[in-house]
Amino acid sequence: MDLSLLDLLRCPFCGTHLDLVDNEALVRDGSRVLWGVLGCQCCAFPVLDGIPVLIADDPTRAAMHAMEAGRKEEALASVLGLDVSAAERLHALLEGATATYRDALEIISPDAEGTYFVYRFSDPTFVLAEALVRAIGAGGRTARAIDLCGGSGHLTRVLAEQCAEPVVVADVFYWKLWLAQRFTAPGCAPICCDANHPLPFAAGTFPLVVLSDAFPYIWHKRLLAGEMLRLAGDRGTILMPHLHSSLGFNFSAGMTLTPEAYRDLFAPAQPRLFRDSDLLGDILGHTAIDLSRDVTPEQAGHEPSVTLVASRDTGVFRKHHVADPGALTGELRINPLYRVEARGARAQLTLAFPTPEYEEEFGAVRRYLPDSLTLDVDPRGPLTPAQFGAGYTDLRRRRILLDTPPNYC
Repeated sequence: MDLSLLDLLRCPFCGTHLDLVDNEALVRDGSRVLWGVLGCQCCAFPVLDGIPVLIADDPTRAAMHAMEAGRKEEALASVLGLDVSAAERLHALLEGATATYRDALEIISPDAEGTYFVYRFSDPTFVLAEALVRAIGAGGRTARAIDLCGGSGHLTRVLAEQCAEPVVVADVFYWKLWLAQRFTAPGCAPICCDANHPLPFAAGTFPLVVLSDAFPYIWHKRLLAGEMLRLAGDRGTILMPHLHSSLGFNFSAGMTLTPEAYRDLFAPAQPRLFRDSDLLGDILGHTAIDLSRDVTPEQAGHEPSVTLVASRDTGVFRKHHVADPGALTGELRINPLYRVEARGARAQLTLAFPTPEYEEEFGAVRRYLPDSLTLDVDPRGPLTPAQFGAGYTDLRRRRILLDTPPNYC
């Protein structure tokens, strides 16, 4: 955590400023706080391995006391949700030079959610959210953005390209933020907090507030909507891709509302609704994302999901050009959804879903990922755009080739 973040933070309970406590637990590296305690007028909160945990519950207090007693590894294992054996395996992994996001995820979250995160960069909901973030931010770099319920930082990484300041990524699960900070979005500003409670930030702090996929899983939706409006202020934009509708079918639907109810929660900011099928069609057709084509709740019909955009900046609501993939920001790799077989100087790719459940939920990737294809490259070494010649841009567009963070999988 950089000390400059203190200017943005407020206690989620009493609303007062948070200050760094100068005690023996404090470990700093210049302006960065690696370990320590933040205090307000009502609570104390730990900073664990660079991540403030602004949650007041027994496990967080236990981790803070362990850190203050000098047992940092115990505190970290506790908030990562690891038993002794798993903590030892993670420690051994990180001691090596080849640790990847996928390796760490298999220790921390060896379940369906972990599988979802590994393949996140090419699933249809991410394709939609990424394109919207790029479109809305294409007019110029915004000062600051927050990725609420941002998981392990996949969309945070995209937002970082649009922002002059480090992107704040907030989530209730510490382990997701720890992975974001270490692997997926280095340089982000992770904050562990609960979106079912008041958010620990000053009003009007974020010109762009993004919440993708997660809002239907929040119980206190009215509270969170009010908090998002508070953070965006009068001049900010709220972007909410992929809101599950109670009128359509969704896998893992959460606690859904109708499109009308979603719109009404954000009424003070004059929100507009868009059918996700329309937006995704624009994106996959490489045409313009048309944010002038909003729909009424009635027109959304039985659409499984909608996107909500709220902004008083009318310039947001226009046609946005779908740009070709830009320069690499990380490593070029073949989409991990493909089984790759090296055949001399060629690579035979076969689409292979990790589980039947994943295929059932995200099978729409077949709209842009072919079941099989052959690439004229040797897949056993590092990949570069020049190896793919004139076909490179199309391979990136279709997510056959991905621009991933270093040491991703």
